[in-house]
Amino acid sequence: MSITHNQIHHQRKLMPCVVYTLIPLALLHYYTSISPVSYIQTVHKRLQSTATSDSTSPVQGQVAKVKNQPLCDYSDGRWVQTKVEPLYNGTSCETIKWAQNCMVNGRPDTGYLYWQWQPKDNQCPAPVFDASVFLGIIKNKHIAFIGDSLARNQLESLICLLSTTSKPELVYQGGDDLKFRRWVFHEYNATVSVFWSPFLVKGIQLDESKGINHNTLYLDTPNEKWATELDMIDIVVFSNGHWFVQKAIYYGEGNQMLGCNFAQEINCTDYNIFDAFRKVLRTSLKEVTKRFYKSDKTVVVATFTLAHFEGEWKFGTCLKTEPNKEGDAEMPHLENEMRKLAIEEVARAVKDVKEMNGWLRIEALDVTKLTFLRPDGHPGPYMFPNPFANGIKEGVPNDCVHWCMPGPIDT
Repeated sequence: MSITHNQIHHQRKLMPCVVYTLIPLALLHYYTSISPVSYIQTVHKRLQSTATSDSTSPVQGQVAKVKNQPLCDYSDGRWVQTKVEPLYNGTSCETIKWAQNCMVNGRPDTGYLYWQWQPKDNQCPAPVFDASVFLGIIKNKHIAFIGDSLARNQLESLICLLSTTSKPELVYQGGDDLKFRRWVFHEYNATVSVFWSPFLVKGIQLDESKGINHNTLYLDTPNEKWATELDMIDIVVFSNGHWFVQKAIYYGEGNQMLGCNFAQEINCTDYNIFDAFRKVLRTSLKEVTKRFYKSDKTVVVATFTLAHFEGEWKFGTCLKTEPNKEGDAEMPHLENEMRKLAIEEVARAVKDVKEMNGWLRIEALDVTKLTFLRPDGHPGPYMFPNPFANGIKEGVPNDCVHWCMPGPIDT
């Protein structure tokens, strides 16, 4: 499969350190020891004592309908307005990275906080997140987010949501920019951690300040940073993708060079980024499958999600204040193809587990459309405090990849 010049131009807009987007954390219940039906029914009971008159909420009055339909597709739907307040704010949670703390940084509009995901199948309403229920589900378990800076964005969102019920202790932090961290909710003996691994496999990252002008990836070798920790982890969430649009050299089995991507200064064969991404997912899923195919563990692969720059990266903008509606924009080729690859590789891994008579759970969490419809949920210029305090300036940098907290990422 080839990539056109326009697609390459689109890909190069993305910054090395600004990557990946959203995973609906509340849906992890789908893959743990409690069923979706039980979770929704439990949440509904909790909501009955605090129910509001908000008629636009897709949860109210519909939960009972799932009794005869335990398998739900949450990936296709639309965003509907709600009056439900966020569970936390920019000052109540200490975990929010400053660049995603849009409220504290002075974002003037708040409408982006009041949208709720409504699945197309009205028999499967998305439940409101309940921190105490979720903590009960992960009691004595360890969830690890493995990937790039959006894996960290996702991790921080989950910590903020759970902190509304139980205060965690930060028991470990390491690496530049807090790339490796671990919290424990002692009341539940529940652990939540993040592992920086933007490629999932062994590699050397591009760093022009050190004279490293391209990524070097070994597509058949898992990154030992997470692979050596797998025995401690019960629920793995892989989330990566955007780093694959950078200049890179790829090596395969036996450290044989396979080719390169966008590295014209190097004399090597072009190697398609889709092939590289597929191979990385296959390597990572093989690693967990061969080690845990007969274990009561769960592996979740989040599908590729959307950035929303209008114009060039960094100094382009994302100033919309409402979600897109169906048909407002066309799904980009790159994101759509990466989504398909993730779903296909998960299906392949599920088949492998079945052939080994195993019971390891491997799931694709398809959030591509859900994020595609939320151009209003990024920090934009509010990745810095009060960017327009001294008037409108030209060239204000924007973040149209990561997500405001609170915001759509909490879904």
